[in-house]
Amino acid sequence: MSVTSLDPAIAARLKRTEDGLVPAVVQQHDTGEVLMLAWMDDEALHRTLTTGAATYWSRSRGEYWVKGATSGNTQRVVSVALDCDGDTLLLGVDQTGAACHTGDRTCFDAGRLL
Repeated sequence: MSVTSLDPAIAARLKRTEDGLVPAVVQQHDTGEVLMLAWMDDEALHRTLTTGAATYWSRSRGEYWVKGATSGNTQRVVSVALDCDGDTLLLGVDQTGAACHTGDRTCFDAGRLL
């Protein structure tokens, strides 16, 4: 992970995992539909806030990825909020195409338990 230029006031509010990450719940901004869960470090959050393109940290690949850069299934970020404990981000996005890597609209389409 790289050195960040995240606003120090924002960085100070984040409570990160041992590996420096914060979970990001992603939802469609106008319907509230939960699309996916991803992970961000300070740099990914900085890139997201400054570009408006959802940028995450891939734990499996060990690199940053911009949602839709290869698939075309983009997320234009409309809002970013931090929960009351500072340990979870909520992104409101305008999703184009599927949010899940399986091609489903959301990562939760196939997993309903109740």
